[in-house]
Formats: sequence, C-alpha cells, structure tokens
Amino acid sequence: MDDNGIIRLYWDRNDQAIRATTEKYGHYCKAIAKNILNSEEDAEECVNDTYLNAWNSMPTHWPEQLAAFLGKITRNLSFNKYRHNHAEKRGGGEMALVLEELADCVSDVDDVEKTIDRQELIKAIDRFVRNLPIEKRNLFVRRYWYADSVSDIASGSGMKQGTVSKTLERTRKQLKRYLAERGFEI
Repeated sequence: MDDNGIIRLYWDRNDQAIRATTEKYGHYCKAIAKNILNSEEDAEECVNDTYLNAWNSMPTHWPEQLAAFLGKITRNLSFNKYRHNHAEKRGGGEMALVLEELADCVSDVDDVEKTIDRQELIKAIDRFVRNLPIEKRNLFVRRYWYADSVSDIASGSGMKQGTVSKTLERTRKQLKRYLAERGFEI
C-alpha cells in the first residue's frame, strides 16, 4: 500500500492503518529506536507509541512524507525514553557516543535556551547539513539523526571505519566553525 493509502486509513480511523504502517515502516522505526535505546524491549515500546502518536496526530495533519513523519516521532520518543532511562547515570551504548561527539558543537548548558534562540540554532544546523556534499550529508544524518554505529555506516557505504570516523570528525569541526561564525556560543 502506498503512503497516501495508509494516511487515508488513519484519516478514516480505520484500524488497518496500524497494520499497514507496521508492514511498511515497522523495521524502519524499530531500527531508529534500537539505535538510540540499545534495547529490544524499549525499542518495541517506542515503536508502538509511534503508532499511537501517529493515530492521534494524523487527523489534524497530513504528512508530506510518511517515513520522515514516523521516523521523527520514533526518534523523539526514543530520546525521551533514553533520557528517562539514564536520568541518574551515564549509560553506555551508541547514543552516549553520539551525544558525546556532538557535545563540542553545541553547548548543553541550560543557559543556551536563555541566550540563544533555539529555532535559529536549528535552522543554522539544517542549512549546514543541507549544504554538505551528499556523501558527507548521508554520513552525518546516519550518525546523528539515526544514531547508526560507525561500523554500520562503514559497511553500508563501502568505506573503512577510520574513514567514516575521520569524515565525521571533520564535519563536526566544520559545524562548530559554522555555528561560531554565526554567533552561536560553543
């Protein structure tokens, strides 16, 4: 079934919407959640919550890209679950590495929201990523949006792990300079 058909099922409040979504996007959503949470059970819970959120938000919103819509919901739910699971401890896994790698680019101090307009920061990062060459953009998005491991990115792109790591490091440095040049506190 195509995306418009699935969305139509949601709009019609047809229970088949969940089944169709699961068949087409279940593995995609679960991969996002599992990369962030590193837990089969937590990932499954987030995917189920994704379907519920899609069910509740679809009647007021017709998404342009269903995959991106579902991926964003899954990612946000997974980050919330990750923060909840690691509220008092620093956990291991891929997500801790991803957040640590980006820590030098964007400050995590509470004062950031007081001193920087968050929406402008998001727009600046979006412009930066959109202007990257396609190969670098794909590496960056796979690592920092989908939280794919460096080894998975390397095997999927036909590159060596060291090359992927070095490219990501250079891209983070570019991002840091880009944001600094635009007046964002680093």
